[in-house]
Amino acid sequence: MGIQFDANTRTFTLQTARTTYQMRVDERGRLLHLYYGRRIGQGDLGALYPPADHGFSPDYYPCRLRRGVSPDVLPQEYTGCNVGDFRLSCLVVRDADGAAGADFFYQSHEIAPGKYTLEGLPCAHDEDSEAETLSIRMRDPVTGLTLELLYGVFAHQDVVTRAVRLHNDGSAPLRLEKAASLCLDLPFGEWDLVHFHGRHAMERRMERAPLPHAVTTVSSTRGASSHHHNPFVILCDHEATEDHGLCYGVMPVYSGSHRTDVEVDQNGLTRVVTGLHDERFSWLLEPGESFTAPEVLLCCSAGGLGDLSRHYHTFLRRNICRSPFRYARRPVLINNWEATYFTFTTDTICRIAEKAASLGVEMMVLDDGWFGKRDDDNSGLGDWFVNEKKLPGGLRPLIERVNALGMKFGLWVEPEMVSEDSDLYRAHPDWALTLPGRDPAMGRNQLVLDMSRPEVVDYLTDRLGTLLAENHIEYIKWDMNRNMSDVYSRALPPERQGEAGHRYMLGVYRLLDRLTSRFPDVLFEGCAGGGGRFDAGMLCYFPQIWCSDNTDAIERLVIQHGTSFGYPVSAMGAHVSACPNHQTGRTVPLWTRAVVAMSGTFGYELDLGRLTQEECDQVRAQIETFKRYYDVIQNGAYYRLSDPARQPRYVAWQTVTGTESLVSVVLTHPEGNARPLHFCLQGLEEDALYQLDELHVYGIAVTPESGHAAADACGAVYSGSALLYAGLTLPPMIGDAPSLQLHLTRLP
Repeated sequence: MGIQFDANTRTFTLQTARTTYQMRVDERGRLLHLYYGRRIGQGDLGALYPPADHGFSPDYYPCRLRRGVSPDVLPQEYTGCNVGDFRLSCLVVRDADGAAGADFFYQSHEIAPGKYTLEGLPCAHDEDSEAETLSIRMRDPVTGLTLELLYGVFAHQDVVTRAVRLHNDGSAPLRLEKAASLCLDLPFGEWDLVHFHGRHAMERRMERAPLPHAVTTVSSTRGASSHHHNPFVILCDHEATEDHGLCYGVMPVYSGSHRTDVEVDQNGLTRVVTGLHDERFSWLLEPGESFTAPEVLLCCSAGGLGDLSRHYHTFLRRNICRSPFRYARRPVLINNWEATYFTFTTDTICRIAEKAASLGVEMMVLDDGWFGKRDDDNSGLGDWFVNEKKLPGGLRPLIERVNALGMKFGLWVEPEMVSEDSDLYRAHPDWALTLPGRDPAMGRNQLVLDMSRPEVVDYLTDRLGTLLAENHIEYIKWDMNRNMSDVYSRALPPERQGEAGHRYMLGVYRLLDRLTSRFPDVLFEGCAGGGGRFDAGMLCYFPQIWCSDNTDAIERLVIQHGTSFGYPVSAMGAHVSACPNHQTGRTVPLWTRAVVAMSGTFGYELDLGRLTQEECDQVRAQIETFKRYYDVIQNGAYYRLSDPARQPRYVAWQTVTGTESLVSVVLTHPEGNARPLHFCLQGLEEDALYQLDELHVYGIAVTPESGHAAADACGAVYSGSALLYAGLTLPPMIGDAPSLQLHLTRLP
């Protein structure tokens, strides 16, 4: 395994446990992509691409007489610009004359132990000295633009990371108008595209369709990865299911405007190009300057969509997330937002905390409204000073009272935004992104701070750093409640305005790096109006991200199902909220709401003081259940046992460790005279024996003494093969969205 280079054929072969990635420097010095897929040997696969003349596909100049060697049909490792390949390009670069063109030739390479780093950008890190780095240096002789292709090979995890550095080694300035991170050519095969679309409060809805002979685009121009198109796509063969079929995952480690294009060309080759969105992007590259494009995580699996997901789950948690909390046990929390909104006092929050502590909740989180002039969402953002009319004496007296209950204390912030009605905006109106001479579009009546300005990052570092240093705050919920329009930085000259969007993200990453490094004992949770920035870039700083503002449990089933294709349970912020739900008006049983929220970080977002005694007893039991199942939920391998699009009656999922398994089911559409619910489990050992030691239906424990129809099942022992291949038939469930959980323990 690892990286090999055959000097005779000039072939690079990247081997992981189950995959092979191969490319070759051809006789003209260009780098061709040969193969990515199931593991094979090291032999040169160049014979797969014999010369062939294709009409209207121009040949390289030295091949103009014999023809058949065209950049328009050969699989490319990273494309040039305007030199005969009419398919999707990775790069648009203009020289001082305005000419757009680049053609890269191999110069050198280096193979080194460990994983490369990217200055100013989040990226994967090495654990246990597993990774190797391949750096391939190429150069365009006309412009002097140097292209460095970076590959991080994580052999045991079947992940290959890709990144790009561009350096102006010429004597004149160059302008980048597009700079993608990755080109992946799959010369053979027909594929489905799986992507995750949505909108605010309805994020990451999985959609799958065969690729047409056209260009398909998944993108965001919102300055954030967005609620609308997550920056993660999968290509899979038409027959791929959860447990078989060839699948490729492409996941940028980036949180801003992004673009992934997929093209099927005239010969059936499928090309994927992904990276920064090129709309409104341009980057002036002076002589001696460099530009680095964000990293992309590639994974290939022949074991179906489920196996691909589990590879990403493990890798994101192990090699992307840097937080000390990535494996640490997270506290069960209560957030006051849906209980109080902006109207609260110290006593109000303490009453919520007292009730929560009595039920087993471990952290009190104070949401929006604690700072500046902030009685609604029209003012105060940017003024990160405690509103002592609401909280006399500041945060410290409140925190001390909460801590005295045995609870931790957490706080909501929205640092990247500013209100026009704020002291910060009145002092620094130039710190907001607005277009000269135009009234800005307003989202939530707030503006976006220009995070490309070092002084803005310094101000926020100081303000939030002081807040955390002076108060015993153990959790921060970091929100962002509007997308970016009117993008214009008053700190950049006209020729660099196209850099403002990407420089914004670099500023955000710089701020996050400073604060998370300085305060490693603080649990940071990301949020952007819910799941508007749920991506691998944010996971480098936040071990968990609020999955969606939609807390309706039935809607969350679909949102969390889509999210699970790329992201682990431990990253999904999920809470039990009040019913009727404030977004949908739907009423869902309290235990079902908990079953859904348990497939995330778990907490509550409601007024516990309004619950009946019976409901309070349920909350106490839910927390005890979550704590008992914590290891298998948070650390187990995750399996989707149903597809909401194909099985609209129910949603089922399973988590498995070496010693136990938890199966959760929600019946979303009860039927009269219903057929039995039956499915096979996954992830178990065929030859092992498993005991069904706990069964909860509607949150009620089923025991031999309970009189429940399924009482005989408790204590039953099954072989792993029986559960895998014969499956389980569930006891009957009726009513509004009933739920079931069953726990299996592997016998010694």
